[in-house]
Amino acid sequence: MGLHKKTVKENGSNLQETNPTMMIKQDTLNKIITRKFMQNKLAVAGACFLIILICATLLAPWITKYDPSEQFLLNKLAFPGGEHLLGTDTLGRDMFSRLLYGARVSLLVGFVSVAGSIFIGTVVGAVAGYYGGKIDALLMRFVDVVISFPSLFLLITLVTLFQPSIFTLVLIFALFGWTGTARLVRGEFLSLRTREFVLAAKTMGLRSTRIIFHHILPNALGPIIVAATLGIGGVILAESALSYLGLGIQPPTPSWGNMLQDGQNLAIMMNDWWYPLLPGFMILLTVLAFNFIGDGLRDAFDPKTIEK
Repeated sequence: MGLHKKTVKENGSNLQETNPTMMIKQDTLNKIITRKFMQNKLAVAGACFLIILICATLLAPWITKYDPSEQFLLNKLAFPGGEHLLGTDTLGRDMFSRLLYGARVSLLVGFVSVAGSIFIGTVVGAVAGYYGGKIDALLMRFVDVVISFPSLFLLITLVTLFQPSIFTLVLIFALFGWTGTARLVRGEFLSLRTREFVLAAKTMGLRSTRIIFHHILPNALGPIIVAATLGIGGVILAESALSYLGLGIQPPTPSWGNMLQDGQNLAIMMNDWWYPLLPGFMILLTVLAFNFIGDGLRDAFDPKTIEK
């Protein structure tokens, strides 16, 4: 046993040499990925917008002096400018502060729910792809069952059964948004499990969990990161749609979706067109930013690009 452990330790460098992520120095690999990402101007623009948006939401109490729920009934639907930078809504609440605090809700739901779904999907896909056989067939049939439910009707049904809240939305999106990641990770593991560095690790007697999480998973992180980035934009859009239908974030908590719903009035759209335009424009810019970043990361993590 002692001789076996010594052999494993001595051959550790040989295993790393056969691992494709170790063939290029990590700092060089990071530089290549960063350079390729920076060459995509739309991706850089999306990243800059998101950085500014996240900083603004975190510093919202210091950026605006208004509480998002504070009403100024004598100053309803005030035009942007002056004391209220982006005007006021139908109850006289400051639109700028509500957009900032609404961004908090959208980003929180997006990041937390996608983190949960990525975790579940990665574990399921890794187990299915690594072990294969009956385990793979069983897990993939379960994935097919979950995918078979219409996502929009499923979301509406679950939200109506439980009281709408941020926690409810995060839980629902996390529990039913992992199937795409599971299929993606499974495909990566099916491709990687026959590579030389995996076979070498098995020959050296390493545990399956170590092989999965320390040797195969790092080589599949690129597609997972891209899927997570694109998934956040989709969750933000879904949360806004549910809030617009009155099934998501409930007033007075500000959300881009319920702000948009509040402005869906013919008189408002004709006379105060800027009011529904602002939250809709923020939804558009944020989702586009995540999509641009996802496209940039997909090109940056492309193995053909890294090998050059």
